[in-house]
Amino acid sequence: MEVISDNLQHCNVSAGQDCVNDAGCREEESCKLESLKPPATLTDLIEGLHKIFAHDNVNVELVQSYMSLYKSNYKEWKKYAKPDIHRYTRNLIDAGNGKFNLMLLCWNEGQGSSIHSHSDAHCFLKVLDGCVQEQMYDWPAESEGECQMNVGRVTRVEKNTVAYINDDLGLHRIENPSNSDPAVTLHLYSPPFSECQTFDEKTGHRIECKVTFWSKFGHRTPFGKSGAACCSTPENN
Repeated sequence: MEVISDNLQHCNVSAGQDCVNDAGCREEESCKLESLKPPATLTDLIEGLHKIFAHDNVNVELVQSYMSLYKSNYKEWKKYAKPDIHRYTRNLIDAGNGKFNLMLLCWNEGQGSSIHSHSDAHCFLKVLDGCVQEQMYDWPAESEGECQMNVGRVTRVEKNTVAYINDDLGLHRIENPSNSDPAVTLHLYSPPFSECQTFDEKTGHRIECKVTFWSKFGHRTPFGKSGAACCSTPENN
């Protein structure tokens, strides 16, 4: 099992070249981490992310490094943490500028997602409390019919560490491996999406799945209050 316990990216994705923001980055230049205010608080982090995503291109290394600078503070994100004993929950923190969204996911002991895709979006995951485990899978071939999915690496992502995935890297499943402690993760998706695909590990069959929010901006949504799951089929993140 690979353990991610530092601030290094665990993928081989080329970063985008340009971005535009109010922190001194010009259109024709790459955004520099040094030009952004270090995020001492969650509010700082959100403000910096808005500046990074002011341009269409996504600089993966910059986003991951910047998110790594924020050190988790329970008092800052506790109002967004709304767990459920039956399933993990997706809680919207910030809708971004239309180019990303930021959400907090709560995982009680042993809770996990289905195997899922990310609708061609960039996905950044930062652990705020506890740890989570990522299981990677290869995409099933369209022509294979029913076939056991190929399992890739298993990675344990520790507190304050940022991981990254996109659909070119494969599919994954996230779970809280602890039988005694909950976990909380911060997720950024760019661009935001409302649907993805979930997969059956034994057959490779895929299902289109709508994703919803258990709460938005610290308040339970009507969907969440109904007691329904976070999507119309097995949970995903």
